[in-house]
Amino acid sequence: MTEKELQTQQKREVQQNAEPTKPMKQFIPTVDIYEDENSVTLLAEMPGVSKNGVEIKLDDGNLFIEGVMQSDQEMAGKTVLLQEYEVGNFIRKFSVSETIDQDKIEAVMANGILKLVLPKIKPAEPKKIEIKAG
Repeated sequence: MTEKELQTQQKREVQQNAEPTKPMKQFIPTVDIYEDENSVTLLAEMPGVSKNGVEIKLDDGNLFIEGVMQSDQEMAGKTVLLQEYEVGNFIRKFSVSETIDQDKIEAVMANGILKLVLPKIKPAEPKKIEIKAG
């Protein structure tokens, strides 16, 4: 194993320019992005976020991803002895190129991983134009 494989990445908190109106922290989800000839696939890690807690918006070539954690009913009424897992919401923004077919983007949320498939627009194929007698 290389040294890079052994390094862990800490959660990065969103640096905000304004005062927050919500007391919960916001984190930048870690992502992996893959590309093939037909699409771009984005995997975003958002532990503790359910399918209903994810909101994805596409506006003017920008893709906004927000993951809101639901309250943990399982821990209600219990005393915290040790808490290393920092709780918060997730937010990330990406620019989407004009080669992406924005009407066909698909999203699946499972086990804390959001999978977005951004299909590419198929290039126009050569076409022979028939000339009609006028």
